[in-house]
Amino acid sequence: MDLFEKCSHHEQLERAKQSGLYPYFHTLTSKQDTQVIMEGRDVIMIGSNNYLGLTSHPEVVKAGVEALEKYGSGCSGSRFLNGTLDIHVQLEENLAKFLRKEAVMTFSTGFQSNLGIISSIAGLGDYILCDKENHASIYDGCKLSYAKMIRYNHSDMNDLEAKLKRLEGENGGKLIVTDGVFSMSGDIAKLPEIVALAQKYGARVMVDDAHGLGVLGEGGRGTAEYFGLEDQVDIYMGTFSKSLASLGGYMASTKKVVEYVRHSSRPFIFSASMTPASVACAAKSLEILQREPERVRALADISKYMRQKLLEKNVPIIQATTPIIPIYVYQDEKAYLACKLLLERGVYVNPVVSPATPVGQALLRTSYTATHTKEQMDIASDKIAEVIDILKNE
Repeated sequence: MDLFEKCSHHEQLERAKQSGLYPYFHTLTSKQDTQVIMEGRDVIMIGSNNYLGLTSHPEVVKAGVEALEKYGSGCSGSRFLNGTLDIHVQLEENLAKFLRKEAVMTFSTGFQSNLGIISSIAGLGDYILCDKENHASIYDGCKLSYAKMIRYNHSDMNDLEAKLKRLEGENGGKLIVTDGVFSMSGDIAKLPEIVALAQKYGARVMVDDAHGLGVLGEGGRGTAEYFGLEDQVDIYMGTFSKSLASLGGYMASTKKVVEYVRHSSRPFIFSASMTPASVACAAKSLEILQREPERVRALADISKYMRQKLLEKNVPIIQATTPIIPIYVYQDEKAYLACKLLLERGVYVNPVVSPATPVGQALLRTSYTATHTKEQMDIASDKIAEVIDILKNE
């Protein structure tokens, strides 16, 4: 078979394109905000991860411009060699202090962070216990590590313990990796139980807090702080592309662990460092988060308001307490149609279809921002309810 034969088999996407339902790669001509211009339409954005509403904040934008002017457009090398700026070091120090960890190291993207951390910490002969609903970057990090990956059922602590039990007596190290806030369902990991099992069976714990930072915990410190377990989580991973309104990622742990990963992680050593503007925007966003912790409460309040509005209108949602509210539409084609109908009505949401969800469990993933208004939520919930009613008759 020709190597490129597989490239001709995208029947589902081709059907979506031909029917005008293709939901991807819509083009914005405005800043990412609660209201955007998308393909000529004025659209309420409830499909981004701009949780704290900082992507258009004047101070964040100014910080990026000033860094661009001072340091140029890029670093032209990896952090390991010529690509370390003083602002990289300052950001790492400030973030470590905020997260109450000994040390932080930054990566060029959040996806790369999971690749770089997991492949460095775990190796041949080790075991990684991975929640089935973890982010794709965690799965790819497990593959790159050569450790044996053992998947446990989503948030099923009995299944996790059964799999840990089977490893008793094995010589390899054990790492339990979980999302803090799961990106599709919006539910929160059962971190107290995970930590207890890790201690019982001699495992380490890593939390991907991409959707937890700025969302949960005191002042937005994340999932571990939310549960009061900061000292019992060995590694935090996070990203700057969500609450901190930039691009890049990080690892927070002990100085010993961070120093080891700095000198052994191929995705870190062989990648160019975060651009100056990205560093400055993340640093300023962190500063604003610490100065204005009320943004975290505003985010929780607007998410709760929208959840109540959707329930009042009998929209089938997944219940959670985070700013991620998935809406069931069940069939992939209906997810595509719903996105099209909503965009035509001035509301943007994300389709989540198989294989990202089980067949017959397609979702509309909606997510919210601290700076959304109740008026925007009233309009968006009305439009969503209208479209859900249309889908019932399809």
